[in-house]
Amino acid sequence: MSNPSTSRSDGAAPRPRPFRARRGRWTALTASLLLATAGLAGTHPTSASAVDDPVAVTVNARAGLATVPGTALGVNHAIWDTNLGTTETSDLLRAAGVKMLRYPGGSYADIYHWKTHTAPGGYVAPNTDFDTFMAATKRVGAQPMIIANYGTGTPAEAADWVRYANVTKKYGATYWTVGNENYGNGIYGSDWEADDHPDKSATQYANLVVEYADAMKAVDPTIKVGAVLTMPGNWPDGIKADADPGPWNRTVLGIAGPKIDFVDVHWYPGGNAAESLSRTAHLTDAVYLLRQALTRYAGSNASRIGISFTELNVGQGQDTQPGALFLADAYSGLLENGVFTVQWWNAHNGIGDVTTVAGQTDYGDFGMLSSGTCTADGSVCEPPLNTPFAPYHGLSMMNLFARAGDQFVRAGTDNPLVAAHAVRRDNGDLAVLLLNRDPDNAHPVTIDYAGYAPAATAPTVYTYTNGATSIAQDQSGSATSRTLPAYSLTTLVLHPAAPTTGAPAAPGQPIATNVTDRTATIYWPVPPPVGGLPAKIEVYRQNGTTSEQLGETTGGSFTVHNLTPGTRYTINLVARDNAGRASRPSPPVTFTTGSPAESSCAVRFTDVNDWGNGYVGGVDIVNNGTAPINGWTLTWTWPTSWQQVSSGWNATWTQTGRTVKITNTDGSPPVPAGGGSTNIGFVGAYSGPNVLPGVFTLNGVVCTTL
Repeated sequence: MSNPSTSRSDGAAPRPRPFRARRGRWTALTASLLLATAGLAGTHPTSASAVDDPVAVTVNARAGLATVPGTALGVNHAIWDTNLGTTETSDLLRAAGVKMLRYPGGSYADIYHWKTHTAPGGYVAPNTDFDTFMAATKRVGAQPMIIANYGTGTPAEAADWVRYANVTKKYGATYWTVGNENYGNGIYGSDWEADDHPDKSATQYANLVVEYADAMKAVDPTIKVGAVLTMPGNWPDGIKADADPGPWNRTVLGIAGPKIDFVDVHWYPGGNAAESLSRTAHLTDAVYLLRQALTRYAGSNASRIGISFTELNVGQGQDTQPGALFLADAYSGLLENGVFTVQWWNAHNGIGDVTTVAGQTDYGDFGMLSSGTCTADGSVCEPPLNTPFAPYHGLSMMNLFARAGDQFVRAGTDNPLVAAHAVRRDNGDLAVLLLNRDPDNAHPVTIDYAGYAPAATAPTVYTYTNGATSIAQDQSGSATSRTLPAYSLTTLVLHPAAPTTGAPAAPGQPIATNVTDRTATIYWPVPPPVGGLPAKIEVYRQNGTTSEQLGETTGGSFTVHNLTPGTRYTINLVARDNAGRASRPSPPVTFTTGSPAESSCAVRFTDVNDWGNGYVGGVDIVNNGTAPINGWTLTWTWPTSWQQVSSGWNATWTQTGRTVKITNTDGSPPVPAGGGSTNIGFVGAYSGPNVLPGVFTLNGVVCTTL
C-alpha cells in the first residue's frame, strides 16, 4: 500500500494517508451472503435479537490442516510513523502476540535508501531508521521482514543492507523481499509504485530478482529472498503485458523461481463491510492457485517456496468490528492453508474518512493503533495515541486462539453469517474460534465434534463484542451450545474428556504420487511402533467437515482407487494403536486427479485473453473415435460459485448453478473421426480466484483434457 503524505496547517509532521485509487476493481460477492447482509453493515444495531434456528457448527479433529508457524501473526511498520520504535508501541504489539514485523512500509520501500535513511518524494519521520526498527522488533519478540528497494535501488544496495544487518550488526534478519507492489509500476496501466527501470515488464522484474538474490545471498547464504506476486482473482492477476510471455505470476516464477525462497502477496478485498467479510471464502482457492503456479512454473523443488501475505485490510470499517472480524477470519483461513506469515496493514496509519459503521465511529484509519491525529479542519480527532482499534483486539484474539505449534483442523458452519475455525494443541486441548458476522442479530450455535471428546467442564471463553475496548474472559456454558452476540468474536478453549498421554505419534507429511484420473498412491514416514507393535494408519479424505475413511494399513503407503476425474482431494492420516488411542492427524496432502489418458474424445480449454475479472475462452472438441459425431453435448462444472459463462458462440450455451452445458447448433457439420475437431468460444466472468475446470464430458463420456 502506498502512503503519500499530505501537508498540515498546524505545523505538525505530514499525515500519511492510504493510497486507494490503485485497486483496479473490486471483486463481486457470492450471492448468498450479499442477500443476507445487504445494507446491514452501516446500520446501528438497535436490538440484537437471537435468531431462532441454531447454526450448526462442525469441528472435525481428524481433518488436519497446517500447523501454526512461529512467524504467523504479523504487522507492518512504516518509516513515516514517528511511533515505530517507542516502548509503548512495542509493548502493545508484543502483548497482541506479534511475531513478525515488516519494514520500511509498503510502497515507501521502493523509494527508501537505508544507508541515508531517506525516501525522496516521501516523508521520513524521526526515530524510524533501521537500527531503531530492529531494536523495536527485538522488544516485541518478533522477526523482521525487510523490503529491499527495487524501484529506485540496486542489487548492490540490497546486498550492503544484508551485510550491515547480519554481518556488521549480527541481527540475523532472515526474510528479505525484493520490492513491494511492483506490478503497479504502470505495466498494466495503473501506476503507483516507483520504478526507475526503463523496462517495466514482469520479465525485467524477474531477471533483477535473480540479480538481487545472488548479490544478497553472496553476503549471507542463510537468508530467504522473496518475490512479489499478484493475488489470484484480483487485479492484475491473469493479465498479460505485451512484453511478457505470460501474466505476472507465471513470468516471475518462470524466471526467478529457482532463486527465491518465498513469494509475497497482498490482499485488499474491498467493498462494504459485508462484502469484505464474505470474501474470506476465496482464500482456500487463492492459496491453491498460488501453489499450483509454483508447481507449474517455479522449477524443480518448488515445494520449498513459502507463501507470505504481508498486507491485508478491509474496504470499510478499518477501525471497527468489520476490521476485527476480517482479521481473525482471514488470518485463520490463510494460516490453515499453510501461509507462513500474515501481516496487517498497518501498526499506525492516520485518520481518513470518518464514518459510522455498525453504531461505532470509524476513523478510516488503516492502523490497528490510533495515531491520535485529527482531520485537516480539526473537527474530528482520533482517541489518544496508541488506543487500540478493533483489529488490534482481533489480533489479540488470534493470539489466544492459535499459538505456534497448534494444528488447524477443519471446522465449518451451515450459515454464511457464522464462521468457524479450530486448532488442536499438543496438550490435548482444542480451541474453537466462532465469528458472528451479522451486525444486528445474535446467533445460537450448536457444536458437533468429530474425532474429539470435550470434557464436561465449562470451557474457557474469550469474547470480543462490537464496540468493546477489551476481550472478556470467563469460564461458562458448555462445549456444545452457546449464543454468539451480534458482530462478535468468541474463542472456546476445551480440555479433552480423557487424557491424551500414550497416544501414538502422528504420521509424517504424506505425499501423493502416480496420480491418474482414478487412482493415487500416498506415501508417508511411518511413525514409531507403540508397545513393540506397528500403529495402524487410517487414511481419510476431507469432504468439507466430514472425514471419509478410504482404508487402513500398517505400512508406509496406500493406493486410493475409484477417484473422480478432475477432482481436488485432501488426504489426512491418523495412527491408532491396539488400545484404540488415536494420534493427531498428519499434515494434509492435496492433489487433483486428471483426465483419462485415453478416451474417444479430447478437450482443450484455453484462457485466451484475460482482463482481470473476465476472459475470452476457447474450447476445442476433438473426436478420437472411429465414427463421426453427428450431434454432441459438452458439459463441465465450474470449481467455484463465482465463475460463469457470460455469452458464447458456435453452439448453444446454458449454465445452471455451476454446471455448464453446450450443445451443437442445428445444421452444424459432424465432428470427423480420427482426430477431427470443432471449436467453440465464450466470454467467461469471475469474481474470485479463477480455478479452471479440469474435466469435460462429451455425450456422457469423460474426455482427455489436453
